[in-house]
Amino acid sequence: MRKIAKFCICAAAALTVTANLSAIDVNKPELESAGSLDTIKFENYTGPHSVIESISTIKSIGSGLGNQVAADVNKSGTFSPGAKYTVIHAVDDTKGKLDADIIIVGENATVDHIDNLRRIIAAYLSSAYGYSESDASTIAAFVTVYNAVYRGKTDIFSSKYKDIVMANLTAEKCGLSTKWSDWAGKSQIVIPLGDLQGGLSTVDTSVISDKTVVQSMQEEDDKGVDERKNMVDIKEREAEAASEKAQESAKKAAEENKKLAEQKEVQKQAEQKAEEAKKEAQTAQKEAEADPENIEKQQIAQEKQEEAQEAQEEAQAEQEKTQEQQQVVEEARQEAEVNQAIADKKAAEAQEERSEIARDQQQIIQEQIAEASNQNTVIGLKITDSASQLSAMVKVDTVNGEVIRQSPVTVIRGRTILPVESAQIDNADVDNSLLYIAICGENTANGAIKLCLLDAVKMEIQKETNETVAQDSVLVNNGSDYYCVITENGGNYLAKFDKSLNLLLKSNVNLTSGTPVTVTPKGIVVTDVQGNTTLLKLEDLSSLTPQSYYSSTGFEK
Repeated sequence: MRKIAKFCICAAAALTVTANLSAIDVNKPELESAGSLDTIKFENYTGPHSVIESISTIKSIGSGLGNQVAADVNKSGTFSPGAKYTVIHAVDDTKGKLDADIIIVGENATVDHIDNLRRIIAAYLSSAYGYSESDASTIAAFVTVYNAVYRGKTDIFSSKYKDIVMANLTAEKCGLSTKWSDWAGKSQIVIPLGDLQGGLSTVDTSVISDKTVVQSMQEEDDKGVDERKNMVDIKEREAEAASEKAQESAKKAAEENKKLAEQKEVQKQAEQKAEEAKKEAQTAQKEAEADPENIEKQQIAQEKQEEAQEAQEEAQAEQEKTQEQQQVVEEARQEAEVNQAIADKKAAEAQEERSEIARDQQQIIQEQIAEASNQNTVIGLKITDSASQLSAMVKVDTVNGEVIRQSPVTVIRGRTILPVESAQIDNADVDNSLLYIAICGENTANGAIKLCLLDAVKMEIQKETNETVAQDSVLVNNGSDYYCVITENGGNYLAKFDKSLNLLLKSNVNLTSGTPVTVTPKGIVVTDVQGNTTLLKLEDLSSLTPQSYYSSTGFEK
């Protein structure tokens, strides 16, 4: 999957504490069995891409799968088997444990950023179960963290899910790795299903937002506050819907109970009638036995016996109706109790999380104020891959040497970043007074190496070149000009960019990709593809011939 190359960045301003907060489900047995909490931090590919797919194209992957499941949500099945993305809709009529959807990321899938994986899952939920885009996005975020938290823990999954689900999971693949490079061919993303016709409650939100999941989200820089607030909103609506169902069920129970009382009265009258008919039959039978020759008495006894039998059968029928009505009342009562229990549970989860989020928001505000007011900081580089000589930007406190923030972009090449001021970024929502230019990326399936601008606050890529940069290119600046080697049609050429990453010039000489670049007032010294030292003109990067060089310097051969 290809990542959208543009990232948004928020200024380090104080946050507003709102009343609409989020929720968690404290499942103590599951927490105890899960063991200690491992911090979940997704490692995305954060460099440039060779091809950038639109968000709508990314979402269409999930919606295509969801449309297949939506055709009959009550029917189990595997959809798009063997494709880049497959879904197993594992449902049956057994009780006690959960159904699930299992989204499988195939070996040929190229998704490399958690945002895009969440877009696929969200689009799937919207198409399959009718979730709004906003609710689906929230649930998708929790689903990914939930699957990362319980990655490979089949004992936890087996305690919650039906056999039909477990039959499709393997220990080495179930859940989601935190590393994007481990997603393709190694992921079985489990989505717990509650009520398949439950609207908001189709996905079991309590399971995907348990204590361990929320604790993991709290380890993020923003403590997952936005997603958690959205989740509490969902749970409050779930509680409201469940409460309404409970009231409807209670009303139905009251109505059916009234019918039960009426039915009991009918039964009582039928039983009285049967008892009276029985006595009359017994009396007539005694009279007939006392006068066996009296044909009329014999006939009356026979008739009374038949009437008594008929009355008894009617009484029995009314008793059965009473039992049936009693069952209707009991079912309505139980339904009311179940729905009220759900409403209470969701409301309690939301209430528990409200105060937790409020504390987290206050802590975020304090941290942001402290960071914004700290003038004793410098930005540098930290090695992230010594073998490939990749780095990430870090902000360091000059008083105590602590790393205050590390960039999510871990693929800066050449161990070089250069500061630039007031570069032009279209539709910028980031302070561009100070940015850093660097060569970023990797030559992966969908990755690319390009010249990029990173902001100085969150240190994310804000702009990148269209041109692809050579893997071992150096980055050199001369005043407001920046030079690196770009790759084009199988060749390598020196390129000159301005501070806003606009391509100004390109050499016509094929160079060694890792050539040193030495900028002098008289020209730029590079090494061509044959290994020869070549001097390029400053004004157009064309090759400076020996004759023209000597003429320009005033020297004679």
